[in-house]
Amino acid sequence: MPEVFRKFGFVFFFYANEGQEPIHVHVRKAGGFAKFWIEPVELDFAQGLKIQDLKKAEELILENLELIKNKWNEVFGS
Repeated sequence: MPEVFRKFGFVFFFYANEGQEPIHVHVRKAGGFAKFWIEPVELDFAQGLKIQDLKKAEELILENLELIKNKWNEVFGS
């Protein structure tokens, strides 16, 4: 499970077997989790996260788009 980054209690990561899907990132915090598509940034699903946590997660994704894309290409190829 390649980790991309951590911030404000959020952990952003990929599952190693998901390279066949379009670029996306998973996020977890305090027992909740979500999946966001990256191009464009859009919530796919979430469970156990508050609305404000989902908004903050999306904000952090937008701030770290290049890092996420670079890490995706490093793990799964371009």
